[in-house]
Amino acid sequence: MKLKEAAMAAMESGSDSETDSEALSDAELQAAFARGDLKPGLNVELEAPKRRQNDVAGLNQCLAEFRKDLPWLERLDVTVGPAPELPAPQTPEKSGAVDPEDDFRREMTFYRQAQAAVLAVLPRLHQHQIPTKRPQDYFAEMAKSDQQMQKIRQKLQTKQAAMEKSEKAKQLRALRKYGKKVQTEILQKRQQEKSKMMTAIKKYQKGFSDRLDFLEGDGRSHSRAEKDGAKAQQMKKGPSAKRRYKNQKFGFGGRKKGSKRNTKESYDDVSGFRARTAHGKGPHKMGKKLANKRPGKRAREKMKNRAR
Repeated sequence: MKLKEAAMAAMESGSDSETDSEALSDAELQAAFARGDLKPGLNVELEAPKRRQNDVAGLNQCLAEFRKDLPWLERLDVTVGPAPELPAPQTPEKSGAVDPEDDFRREMTFYRQAQAAVLAVLPRLHQHQIPTKRPQDYFAEMAKSDQQMQKIRQKLQTKQAAMEKSEKAKQLRALRKYGKKVQTEILQKRQQEKSKMMTAIKKYQKGFSDRLDFLEGDGRSHSRAEKDGAKAQQMKKGPSAKRRYKNQKFGFGGRKKGSKRNTKESYDDVSGFRARTAHGKGPHKMGKKLANKRPGKRAREKMKNRAR
């Protein structure tokens, strides 16, 4: 009975406080804020910070409960630090100072620790004569059946055959395009040659040209090529006899003006002087008209007398 009466009294007091809080008006709240009665945090429930505890005794107790006293060959456990880095890092890493937010450094620490564990455990395994490499005749049962692997193999072969077929089709299409292109170029070339020949024939028929080179066909180009080859061979052998004579007569360039003028030496040199030639008494060369003219009657008689 006493408990019920206390609960009823508490409920009544709570309802009275709720009615009192509701009865407060804005003017009263502003007056209380002006007096300094309202402060931040009074009406907000703050959560207390969580306390982290390192219960070493409880952890040891849990470890002792599930630890089993087994030999090392059954456990194969080892506790080592990370292996040294090669080459040495530029920023030396302190022991136990790995930043957990740095993914690369964290994974490298795990890798180096596993490497150090392998280096520490291998000699112990060899000491206990436990092989650490798979033998040559090792046979492991496959996780998948032979029927499933056969299906996978057939699927792969079908896919490979389809890829090869597609590749061959691409190559055939490319060859057809190339052949079509070459055929088009040949037809265009023939059409151009035909149009040129027809133009040359029309010019010849109308009298605008008297050349018949268009009838030779490709012989013209071959003859030109042969001429070019002969000229190249001639250049290799050296200048021709005609060119050498002209070089000897006219020289190899240089000043030509005034080259036939008399000098003091040529004026004094009279070794080539001929009096009969100088005075017109020597034999003369007959011109074309005199050479073709028939000699007269007296000249013919003199020639007969000389012949007798």
